[in-house]
Amino acid sequence: MKQIILILLVLIAACNQTNILKQEDGNTESSEVKGNEIMETSKEVEKQIPKIKLNLEELEKFEKATFAGGCFWCMEGPFEKMQGVKEVLSGYSGGTETDATYREVSAGRTEHVEAVQIYYDNSVVSYSELVEVYWKQINPTDDLGQFADKGTQYRAKIFYRNDEEKEIAQISKLLLGKSGEFSKPIVTEILPYTNFFPAEEYHQDYYLKNYEDYSSYRRGSGRERFLVDHWEEDYEMPTDEEIKEKLTSLQFKVTQNEGTEQPFDNEYWDNKKEGIYVDIVSGEPLFSSIDKFKSGTGWPSFTKPLVPENILKVEDSTLGMKRVEVKSKHANSHLGHVFDDGPNPTGLRYCLNSASMKFIAKEDLKKEGYGEFEYLFK
Repeated sequence: MKQIILILLVLIAACNQTNILKQEDGNTESSEVKGNEIMETSKEVEKQIPKIKLNLEELEKFEKATFAGGCFWCMEGPFEKMQGVKEVLSGYSGGTETDATYREVSAGRTEHVEAVQIYYDNSVVSYSELVEVYWKQINPTDDLGQFADKGTQYRAKIFYRNDEEKEIAQISKLLLGKSGEFSKPIVTEILPYTNFFPAEEYHQDYYLKNYEDYSSYRRGSGRERFLVDHWEEDYEMPTDEEIKEKLTSLQFKVTQNEGTEQPFDNEYWDNKKEGIYVDIVSGEPLFSSIDKFKSGTGWPSFTKPLVPENILKVEDSTLGMKRVEVKSKHANSHLGHVFDDGPNPTGLRYCLNSASMKFIAKEDLKKEGYGEFEYLFK
């Protein structure tokens, strides 16, 4: 599935470039030749070096942890949100080969697995904490791969660098097996670290750069449903009376009865402060000021959610038109609608009601229980 998505992205990029070149020089024939050259160049994309936040010399100052959990697209985000984590790179690890490319590894022509390498400050976050987060991203009972991705290149593995890490991983695996969370044996391998080769640039931060494709893949692969079923605490929905006591009449009308507040006369339409927006009923994190933009509509607008898993999209045919309603996953609050007329990088406009959300300023994140998102504003 990942290979199909990547091929489509390359084709789209090449077509777009061809159109741009045609507009620039007015010569269809020469532009098509350039477009073909771009397609040829795309074949070399696997040789690109990933862009990282810190240079390699700076990264070497930090501790490293290497985990394989199937598709590396799905493994970067959970660790990058952790306090003390400085960088997470997607790549290939564990094989005897002295190099690796996506084409070779994904086809199963090497002994490598898709993996992530985490650079972290051990004075802030410990190796054992990383291991605990790791377990909550995978199916540790699957020895054929992970979710929709099957093959030895997608098997889950923990690569330790010393005896201490080995012991931490082994004890953690033993405790997980005894926890009763899974009815099948825990089969994730714990192996000595040998190597790590960073993946191509287009794979790095894929969950951020191609959020819609990533979200569809994560859902379609079965990973999201599995993790929710095993690790997510059930949200206890309050009664209507409890919600009425908590909310203003406008907030109740908007969230519970699909109401709409007035444009240019709501709390957050022009809010320029840094922070995140959470559901007014459940408190589940929804959007970030980083993705907020001035749409001119009079309602707060965003290019993408902060936590895609907390957003539901429902077809809405009210008012004689077809739209896509946006609701929060746990509280089922009506948030607004999403349209395809937004800016890059997603081309989407999440047009929301201020009344459905509560803003948490960046300086209050830890105090309000959202410390995991402080990394966004550093």
